[in-house]
Amino acid sequence: MQPKKIALYVVIVFVLYLIITDPAKAADYVQIGFEGISNAASSIGDFMTWVINGGH
Repeated sequence: MQPKKIALYVVIVFVLYLIITDPAKAADYVQIGFEGISNAASSIGDFMTWVINGGH
């Protein structure tokens, strides 16, 4: 088997285990992930606005 497939299966099994054993903690992790993505998108938007405005 390819190492990437093995790693993917391990991650999937871990995520399923986490969801089954502690759904509240799994929900917290998802919320943290979405907050991180939201913050990153906001920062990119701010940077693009700064570039469009000529870097002022």
